This record gives sequence, structure tokens and C-alpha cells, in this order.
Amino acid sequence: MESNPGKPGNGREVLQTSETSSTTHDVVPMNEKSENLHQLENASPDGRIILTEDMCYDRLGYSFSEKRKWLIIGVIFLVQVSMNFNTSLYSNGLSGISEEFGVSMQAARCGAMIFLVLYAFGCELWAPWSEELGRKPILQLSLLFVNIFQLPVALAPNFASIMVGRALGGLSSAGGSVTLGMIADLWEADTQQYAVAAVVFSSVGGSVLGPVIGGFVEAFLPWRWNIWIQLIFGGFVQIMHFFLVPETRTTVLMDRIAKKMRESGENPNIYGPTENMTFRERFPPREILSTWIRPFRMFLTEPIVLTLSLLSGFSDALIFMFIQSLSLVYGQWGFNTWQLGLAFIPIVVGYFIAWISWFPVIKRNVAERAANPDSERAQYESRLWWLLYTAPCLPIGLIGFAWTSLPQCHWIGSMIFAAIIGIANYAIYMATIDYMICAYGPYSASATGGNGWSRDFLAGVLTIPATPFFTNIGSTDHVEWACTILFFISLVLVAAVYVIYWKGPALRKRSPFAQQLNEARHDLAIQGRRVSKVPEASRANSYARSQQDLRLRQALGSRPGSRINSRANSRANSRANSRRNSVNL
Repeated sequence: MESNPGKPGNGREVLQTSETSSTTHDVVPMNEKSENLHQLENASPDGRIILTEDMCYDRLGYSFSEKRKWLIIGVIFLVQVSMNFNTSLYSNGLSGISEEFGVSMQAARCGAMIFLVLYAFGCELWAPWSEELGRKPILQLSLLFVNIFQLPVALAPNFASIMVGRALGGLSSAGGSVTLGMIADLWEADTQQYAVAAVVFSSVGGSVLGPVIGGFVEAFLPWRWNIWIQLIFGGFVQIMHFFLVPETRTTVLMDRIAKKMRESGENPNIYGPTENMTFRERFPPREILSTWIRPFRMFLTEPIVLTLSLLSGFSDALIFMFIQSLSLVYGQWGFNTWQLGLAFIPIVVGYFIAWISWFPVIKRNVAERAANPDSERAQYESRLWWLLYTAPCLPIGLIGFAWTSLPQCHWIGSMIFAAIIGIANYAIYMATIDYMICAYGPYSASATGGNGWSRDFLAGVLTIPATPFFTNIGSTDHVEWACTILFFISLVLVAAVYVIYWKGPALRKRSPFAQQLNEARHDLAIQGRRVSKVPEASRANSYARSQQDLRLRQALGSRPGSRINSRANSRANSRANSRRNSVNL
């Protein structure tokens, strides 16, 4: 007998009815048994049946072809580049804004600062709604608003218009919390890492692409072209996303599948997990507030989210401050405007090196998890293993850059260390994001929202003091002592990496949401069920609570715990074989 434990409902099993338990054994296909059992379990008093993931697994995002999945990720790659491109290209228009509106360079930087700070909150506010209403409509709305709010900046008659447009544009940006959440819709935890690596590269790479292109824009075009280019790029990726990317959120797809099954006559009594609920039943006022604050609550109450987000956020803030020093350093060697932009290329090279280095690491992780299915460290902490070796690149790169930035040194030395810093930044972001997506599954958008909030918020608040930090410590032209201070701060961050690696199981046990999700996976995997949603604890009205929690408990589950699911299916198949043998005898 052949079976595929990766998908529910495969194989055959013997059913023994109560009426004929002593004399008759009927051999029934496993998928028919599962469907019949789930229909009985999920049937409401009025005969309606609630669709569960295992009843339609082959129609969900997990079962898309690899070609289709990577087409989706390819478009999401460009979407994420566009979002982060918006954060950095603005800075190349600072001199033009300062001159036209008569504000200081520091005041002009407030446009970059306010975008980043509100981008941090935008990630948190958009992420949970993508889990409730679907990834595609939320991402389309986000892209639309971001593009619309480019216009007040590009057409600004005064500096206040720039600030308003940048603030609204930042708040409208959904960020990586939604794009990374889509990975959990398309891949199981054991096979998601290549996609995570690609989207993480688009995120960090988009931020550096801005100054590379912006150097040429600043040198040869009016400052407003920095904004028009953002709008053109944003409009292009929104059109691509609209036509090429389907909905991937599991609960939304289940509602659609149930509707098609009724319309086709395949099952007139089937309904999706949220299909039968009015908006008020699904989102009472308290529930709307609960949905909005979920990422903030996870950031503050989940030790995993808090620890890894602070690690990633402070790392990105250090990188951002380091980047502010490049114009000071390379100006001493006579670099002009567009050459200063090209000086960011070594950081991109570092990102490429780190991205490629992750491929064999992912292969190693997959093999380790397969060889040790009962080891939590193999299933979770192994994803942080490569970070133990790449995180030290951050202090190494900072101290090396500090003392090769002196005018008596050749500029190539500082660029080599800049690339090493890029390796560290990518590695920290990749490892922490991958770990959280694995731990939080269907709620990874909210979990990674905390990570994005830390990175963007800390980078934003440091936008204004970054340049004075370098010019006021040591001398105006030399940044060696300022970078040395960043080196000592980075040592603390690197030490935290090793603490997280060794104390990861303890942190997860202290994370109530992760434990709740893990228990739901465990309980339902034993039943051959999957977990796509965990019921919210608070409901404003009891009817909505009872109705939705019933549906969600019945539809619980986005990805099976692979080892538990495998063992459960193995036991089921063994029982089937023994029963079949008894029948044959």
C-alpha cells in the first residue's frame, strides 16, 4: 500500500461499523472516510457542513505548482523592492527640497524620518487584516494609497505638503509583514526557506537600490524626479500584482471553494469557515480593535517576537546609521554625487553573498529536520544555526570600516568591510524572519509585523541624529570613532544571537500564542486535521463568539506539524494493514 502523509486523505483504511463489528469489515477509501467523518463532525443543527482544509487541500495555495508559486514570489519580490525603494530614494532630493523651500537639510530629512516611523505602524496595522480579509485586496489597497500619496509630494507647493504626503504614504505601506505572510500560505514550514530568503533579499536590497539610482537622479535631474520615479515603479508593480498574483490566504480560499461546491451541486450544504457570518458578527467593535492591536500585543507579550524583533531592529538601525556615514567618508576621496550612489553597491554585493550562502544552509536544515523529527531544536533552532557564524560579520565589518575610512587608506578597503556588514544585515533579517514564520504559521504576518516595526521605527527615529552623530564625534571628515562606538553596540547584539539559539525552547514555552498554536496543531494533526486559525479570546457579543469559535475550531489549522502528521498517518496506515490482513484471513 502506498500513502502520502504530506497531504490529508491519502491511502485506504478499514472501517468497522457498530452493527457489524463482529462479523463484517468494509474497506472504504481513506479520503471518503475522512470526508464523511469531517462532514459529520462539522455539520450544524441545520445540516450545514463547514469546510476544513484537509477536505480541500489540493485546491489551496500549498498545492499550487512550483512554477505558479515562484511566479507569485517573483511579483512579490518586485512589490517589496518598491516599498523599500520608497524609503530611501527620497533622500537624494534633500538638497533640492532644502533649496526650493528654504528649509535646512536637517528639516528636509524629516520627510524621510516621518515616512519610516509611520511605515513601522503601517506594517502593524495592515498585517492582521490580510489574515482576516485576504492578502490580495489588502496589498492592492496599500499599493494604491502609497501611489496616490506620492502626488502631494511630487506636486508639492510647500514643504508642509511634502510632510503630509510622506506621512500618509508611510502609513499606507503594508510592508514585508504581508508579503512574508504569503509564504506561509504557499509552503509548508519545512519547504518555505527558499522563498523567505528571496523576499528578505528584496526587502534589504530595495533600501540600498534607492541611493544607487538616486545618485544619478540627484546629479542630472530636478529633485521631484525622485518622487516621480517612485510613483512610476509603484504603479508598475501594482498592475503586475493585480493581474498575476491570486489570493493565497487559506480561509478566504476555503470560503470561495465552498461557494463553488454549492453552485456546482457538488455539495449543496458546504460552507466556508467565515462565509456564513455578517460583517458585524465577524468583526464586532471590540474584535476590530483586537485585530488591529494583535501585532502590537504579540510584540509586547510574546518573548520570541519581542526578542527577535529587537535584535533585528537594532541591527537595522546600526546599519542605517552606518550608511549615513558613506557620503562623509567617500567625499574625502573626491567622489561626486553619482559616484557616492555607486558606493552603496558593495552592500548589495554583501546581500548577494549572504543570500547565495543560505542555499546550502537551507539544504542542511531540511536534512537535519528530517533526521530528527522529534527534536524541537532541529525543527526550530536549526533555522538560526548559520546566524551563529554570520552575525559576527556585523562588528567585524563596523570596526574594519571604521579604520579603513581614514584618508591615508585606499577606498577599496572600506568597501570590502561594507560588503561584510551587508552579509550580517541580511543574515540577521533572514534568520529571525524564518524562525518566526515557522513558529507562528498562519499568524506570521502579525508576528513579523513586530520585526518590521522595530526595523523601520528605529531607523526612522535615527534619521535626524545620524549625521550629527558622525560629524560631532571625532572630526567632520573622519568617522572612525563613531563607527567604533557602533562596533561596541553590535557586540551586545551578537551575544544576544547565541543566547536566543541556546534558550530558544525556553522562550517558546514562555510564548503563550506560540504554545496555543502548537497545541492546536498537535491535537488536530492527530485527528488528521489542519490548523489555519486560532480563535480570538475576546468577542463583543456571545453569539458571534459561539458561531465563529465553532467554525474556527472546526477549521483550525494552516500547516500540519509534519512529524506529528506523518506519525498519525503512519499509525493509521498500520492499523489499516492489520485490519486488512484480518479480513483476508
